[in-house]
Amino acid sequence: MIRVGIVGGSGFTGGELLRLLLCHPEVDVVQVSSRSQARRPLHYVHPNLRGYSRLQFIAPETLQPCDLLFLALPHGAAAREIDRYASLAPAIIDLSADFRLNDAASQEQWYGEKHAAPGWLPRFVYGLPEYQREQLRGASYVSGVGCNATAINLALMPLVRAGWIERAAIELKVGSSEAGNRATAGSHHPLRSGAVRTYSAAGHRHMAEVRLILGDDLPLHFSVTAIEMVRGVHLLAHCDLLQAREERELWRLYRAACEGEPFLRLVRSKSGLHRVPEPRVVAGTNYCDLGFELDSDGRHLVVMAALDNLGKGAAGSAVQCMNLMVGLEETAGLTFPGIYP
Repeated sequence: MIRVGIVGGSGFTGGELLRLLLCHPEVDVVQVSSRSQARRPLHYVHPNLRGYSRLQFIAPETLQPCDLLFLALPHGAAAREIDRYASLAPAIIDLSADFRLNDAASQEQWYGEKHAAPGWLPRFVYGLPEYQREQLRGASYVSGVGCNATAINLALMPLVRAGWIERAAIELKVGSSEAGNRATAGSHHPLRSGAVRTYSAAGHRHMAEVRLILGDDLPLHFSVTAIEMVRGVHLLAHCDLLQAREERELWRLYRAACEGEPFLRLVRSKSGLHRVPEPRVVAGTNYCDLGFELDSDGRHLVVMAALDNLGKGAAGSAVQCMNLMVGLEETAGLTFPGIYP
């Protein structure tokens, strides 16, 4: 059994990690820290976990050595104490944005502050298995992924690899859990309920991860809008293709992209209610559903994607990375199919 700890386990991402890891056949969760919830049982904050563990949250200062640490901390916190965490565990998965980029200049450009541990940046592998599975096998330090970036990267990667795409304009609709579990004016129910609020029309910091995976040459822009949904990311990407394509070519391209990928599913039906990807269908899972619609001119392609921002966009991907790091079956602990309706 792999003895794991979670640092910062009282947030939404920490709760999702606990839900997955407590049911993982090869994992023993031995410690979960939270400064604000120390000495309280896990189910005090995550009531769905009642009866699954007798652990209590501990103060961060009392963390003990273990096999692997998940860091589910606010931005900047992991970088400030990375040396201490590395002394406690030989393997680390950081779910914040602290180690996603590979150089300090990019980190400062997109996050507006100097990195607290720039020497550590090259030591982390970006945690998107569909992009660099082999680099993750046996890795010691892995970064998490941004949920919006993951939706874009998985949706457009087949087109970029094939060299078919000229430019893209993307609209992302996201749920309220993307903002975390700390109440703000924007999450206050009378103001949040019923709202359709574009909070990042341009310049979202997840663009750095998109460029990291898809390259700097592709003209690509995206906007993010919060809607009345708790979990989920829904993507619509309007893509201009370099030349006209036929629908059968798109089928072949996306079928090949999903083949052999345990958590990518092609969703494109001619009838029925769920003809295209929908966030509700993937809630609580590690799946990313992909779909497309080709316009009559053959050059305007609309790509669709749906994932759970707390699942494939955060904790699910992290557990998938852990499985690869330690040599387990990649799907271990991640086969939950979601619930419907």
